[in-house]
Amino acid sequence: MLMENFAPFMFGGLVLVMLIGFPVAFSLAALGLASGFFAISQGWFPASYLSNLPLNMFGILSNDLLLAIPFFTFMGALLEKCGLAEDMLDSMGQLFGPVKGGLGYSVIIVGFILGAITGTVAGQVIAMALISLPVMIRYGYNMRYATGVLAASGTITQLVPPSLVLIVMADQLGRSVGDMYKGAWGPSILQVLIFAGYTFALGVIKPSHIPGVPKSARTLVGWALWAKCLRGIIPSAVLIFAVLGSMGGLPGIDTAIATPTEAGAMGVVGAMVLAAMHKRLSRGLIWEAMQGTMRLTAMVVFILIGARVFSMVFQGVDGAKWVEHMLSGLPGGQTGFLIAVNVFIFFLAFFLDFFEIAFIILPMLGPVADKLGIDLVWFGVLLCVNMQTSFMHPPFGFALFYLRGIADTLFKEGRIKAPIKSADIYMGSIPWVVMQLILVAVVIFVPQTVTMFIPKEAVIDVNKVQIDAPPPEAEDPSAEDADAEQKKLEEMFKPSTDKPADSK
Repeated sequence: MLMENFAPFMFGGLVLVMLIGFPVAFSLAALGLASGFFAISQGWFPASYLSNLPLNMFGILSNDLLLAIPFFTFMGALLEKCGLAEDMLDSMGQLFGPVKGGLGYSVIIVGFILGAITGTVAGQVIAMALISLPVMIRYGYNMRYATGVLAASGTITQLVPPSLVLIVMADQLGRSVGDMYKGAWGPSILQVLIFAGYTFALGVIKPSHIPGVPKSARTLVGWALWAKCLRGIIPSAVLIFAVLGSMGGLPGIDTAIATPTEAGAMGVVGAMVLAAMHKRLSRGLIWEAMQGTMRLTAMVVFILIGARVFSMVFQGVDGAKWVEHMLSGLPGGQTGFLIAVNVFIFFLAFFLDFFEIAFIILPMLGPVADKLGIDLVWFGVLLCVNMQTSFMHPPFGFALFYLRGIADTLFKEGRIKAPIKSADIYMGSIPWVVMQLILVAVVIFVPQTVTMFIPKEAVIDVNKVQIDAPPPEAEDPSAEDADAEQKKLEEMFKPSTDKPADSK
């Protein structure tokens, strides 16, 4: 076998081991090592090439940027259970409830706010479904709309800063986390507007699907209701500003006073304060959050190590050149490349987690996008928008699995009268997946949705650079006279070179 043909063979093996279902971290490492030993036996690279592998492992573990992941994960795990979601959903539901689709609006808004402070999809979907699903069913909401809006609003977390995916994207693409966060604000807000627009249109076309809640169902009115809303929003806004603003991740803030790791540490302190304010801070809560953080961090590190083993061997057999040649030759230039890549990522997300896609696939695509002149912040945010759908794909979307489990729990506890069919959950997700794909198309064709908040780099035209040199100084006459006097003295005392006359 020729080395030129081995890279496609490795890529096919990558797809195969991912479909088998064995943990990706270990199957990737095994595939990479097996391919490396075969390449050495064929003489494609020396055995010393793999001796750099331990140094690569230490390089991964010493990456300061990835240290932000456990901090943000711990912050999100604390906020999931501090009672913030319950209070905000209750107050927002009463505020918007009388409007047609009001409960839907409240779920979308709370999903956006929680996404900006928690960063975890699982906890958000579970918390919102436990609280809002029985209420929606009680007041006659269409089952497919109710399950769809809960799942989709939970996945906004993937895109809203401080998303863990954006941290990984920034690391893999070599870009600033602050710039990646700024770029994500435009699509995040646009996603909320698209969801709200769909809810409004449904209220006009089929008002019976999303009826308003009777005003008599309110337990709070007037200033008491607004005060409860503000008690949830103001602390959340302060935490968002402290965490994202300190690292330059908010629009209009171009100076970072903290690294992502330091900002994550501040977020943990803020999460503890919020939990204490809601009287939920306890040793059990902290221990449970630490366990969840440990599991997620260990998973990320092992996936990254397995991906590094595979990518190192893949680079050794010129796999990067093969990928570049295959993708750079697509028709349509940048647009054709972006469409092809997003179609590929969309179907790949049926089987892979977003971390796996970011660590395995992104290192192959990033260099090609850079050579095509694509802004890597735009590229990273675009893929992050696409990977939202990985939680919503029927039948493998994790958000749908979470919702399925919560629906069964609610029925067993008697909080809903009839079981929710799986068909309603899967069919209800389809319109929201379509809306997410519409956002992908908008970001592809309107890159300003990402780049409008990112500070522009100064472009210098070297042909127009002018250097103003000071005029030459006029010679000082006194200096000339001093030089002349010095020469005369040197001539006067210069030893004679004539030979003396012979004496007789």
